[in-house]
Amino acid sequence: MDLNALNDFQLVAVHSGFGRASRASGRSKATLSRRVADLEEALGVRLIERGERSLELTEAGQLLLARIEGPMREVAEAVAAARDGLVAPRGRLRIAAPLLFSQVALGRLAAAFQAVHPEVQIEVVSEDRVANLIDEHFDVAIRINPRKDSVLVGRCFARDRLVLVASPTVPMPKGCREKPVPVPAVVMPTYRDGEVWSVRDRQLIVEPQPVLRLSSLLTVRDAVIAGAGAAMLPQSIIGSLLETGELVSWGMAGDEVELWVLHTSRRLQSPKVRAFVEFICNYYPNGSFVVQA
Repeated sequence: MDLNALNDFQLVAVHSGFGRASRASGRSKATLSRRVADLEEALGVRLIERGERSLELTEAGQLLLARIEGPMREVAEAVAAARDGLVAPRGRLRIAAPLLFSQVALGRLAAAFQAVHPEVQIEVVSEDRVANLIDEHFDVAIRINPRKDSVLVGRCFARDRLVLVASPTVPMPKGCREKPVPVPAVVMPTYRDGEVWSVRDRQLIVEPQPVLRLSSLLTVRDAVIAGAGAAMLPQSIIGSLLETGELVSWGMAGDEVELWVLHTSRRLQSPKVRAFVEFICNYYPNGSFVVQA
C-alpha cells in the first residue's frame, strides 16, 4: 500500500475537496486526483463521489478515513522524530572499552558527555577483549593500537607511552646493549618467559625475572610502588608518581600507544555516534592521554 496515496486521500477528505487540499499542501489538484484514483484502483472500491461543486466520501471512504487517521498521525510523528534525530543526539549509546581506560578515564568522560547531551543514555561494557560491534550491538569501541579492520572506521583521539619504572628502593641497573640485565619484575599474564624490555633513551635491555603476575595494570603499579620489582607501565597512570618520586623512570619504550574510537560506518553515522566521536577527540585536545587526579 502506498503511504503517499493514503496521505493524499486523507488530505482531500479532511479539506472536503481537491482545491482546498491543493492550496493547503502546495501539490497540484491533478496530482491529488491521480493519487486518490490510484488508491481506489488498488483497493477496488470507490472512496469519493465527485460532484460538480463538492465531493462526498463513500461508506468505504468514511471507514478508511476513520481507520487511518491515528496511524497516519503516528507515522508523521515518527518521521518528524527521525528528522529531528539528525540534529539532536538521543537514545542508548553502547560502548565497548578496555578495562584500564574505563577505570581511570571513562567515568568522568561519560559524565561530561551526558551533561552536554542529556538525551543520550550511555552503557559501557569494560573488558580486555576485542568485541564484535555488529554482532554484540555496540555503537562504538575504544581500542588500543587496533588492527586494520575493513568494517570499522574511526579516529585516534589520544596517545600514551610505556615507561620502565621501579621504586627508588630497587637499584637501577647499569646500561648494557650487548647483554640483557636480569631484574625482578611485576608482569601481566600476557608476558611470555624469555621476553626482554628495552628502552630508547638509555643503553639498557632488561630481562624480567617475574616475581608477580597480575591481571590489572593498576595492581601492577601498586606492587611496583611497594618495591616488588620493575614494570612497563603507561605514562598516563604514573606521571604524578614520577613527579613525587614514588617511582623512578628507567627509560621509555620506543613506540607510542594509540587510543582509537571506532564505529561501523563513516556514511550516515547516527547523531549519537557522531557526537561522541567529536566529543572524545575534543576531550584530549593535544592528543595526550593524561589521567586526572
